Amino acid sequence: MKQYEYVTQENRELLKEQSKSLLTFGRRFPSPGGSAYYLGEDGTPIITKPRETWITARMAHVYCLGEMLGFEKNAEIADAALRGLCGELRDQENGGFFAGIQADGKALPDKQCYAHAFVILAASSALAAGKAGAGDLLEEALKVFDRYFWNEEEGLASDLWDTSFTELSDYRGLNANMHTVEAFLAASDVTGDERYRKRAGRIISHVMEWMDRYDYMLPEHFSREWKPLPEYNKERPDDPFKPYGTTPGHAIEWARLILQWALTDKEAVDQYDTYLQAAGKLYNQAKNNAWDVDGAPGFCYTLGWDKKPVIHDRMHWVLAEAINTASFLYRLTDEPEYAQDYRTYMMYLDHTVIDHQHGSWYHQLDRNNEVIGTVWPGKPDLYHAFQAMIYPYQQHPQKSFAASIV
Repeated sequence: MKQYEYVTQENRELLKEQSKSLLTFGRRFPSPGGSAYYLGEDGTPIITKPRETWITARMAHVYCLGEMLGFEKNAEIADAALRGLCGELRDQENGGFFAGIQADGKALPDKQCYAHAFVILAASSALAAGKAGAGDLLEEALKVFDRYFWNEEEGLASDLWDTSFTELSDYRGLNANMHTVEAFLAASDVTGDERYRKRAGRIISHVMEWMDRYDYMLPEHFSREWKPLPEYNKERPDDPFKPYGTTPGHAIEWARLILQWALTDKEAVDQYDTYLQAAGKLYNQAKNNAWDVDGAPGFCYTLGWDKKPVIHDRMHWVLAEAINTASFLYRLTDEPEYAQDYRTYMMYLDHTVIDHQHGSWYHQLDRNNEVIGTVWPGKPDLYHAFQAMIYPYQQHPQKSFAASIV
């Protein structure tokens, strides 16, 4: 696997500087109980917004990584987020983890596959970082996920329960399953339990089928029977979690996860070339359809089934995933266009997406690359941005983040 030739010294310095800057920006997120405040443009906590589990888990994951990488003053912050997951975000009565807590202290309704997957990721990173209680948190999170979200017969994860785990929604989503793959790979890496890697592979096998059927434009929304719902949310096309159409950023993220799984699953390694080719097609289809296609650089948020943009806004997380996947594909293939893609994305990041005044990255830009906040006001999330700053020079990019640091 090619190492770091595409990462210049100037680029390496930017990556390190941004990693440190992101960690500094997010330090005020912990509430007294540990759950994550939503952060504003300058990192000020917005205490009137709900403190959500998925953000708290992502912050725990990021600050565990920061601690493992040797950045200063991260251990206590990671501990705070883990305290939130083990404490006020944990449903003592019904099991599992609340979607979040409202400003008045009441729990948000429902139990989300998406949030539970991130708790698994956070606990896996905490275990790798040697955090007290991390093993118990991971064991509980996996137990809840196994019981309520994982469907062994289908080889896919369900999406949403009510708070008491008595009523399961008919909706099925690919986004939650994508982060389930990420969580399962991380759990398998840190525990050695290959069941979860096999489960990740079962999800990926479905994704591969949908890729072939839909010309590498993945459907996002499904019925209870896993029948695609191509018109879902057409009236709310910019929904932050369930947008209409196909989401090129997710295709790019899937490409990386498919490769990480294919390089670490003993049976998949024999078909590695097949997965590499598929991941390359998935990434390139998304890039060709969504990058710089409307008169300005940046990835359009969503596409219609005619491969034309629906929502032209640029979301920071899509750029972060493109940085990761382009760097990974270059290291695997030595094809210069992936190195050029990486350089292009990094220049755009530095010139347009990084907020050099207040810190972190602008989370949403319009089609003219002007800052807006209709979908993602403020800067609540470090997860995508921080990972993009450390992934390009990981020694073992086929492993999950915490495992690669170890």
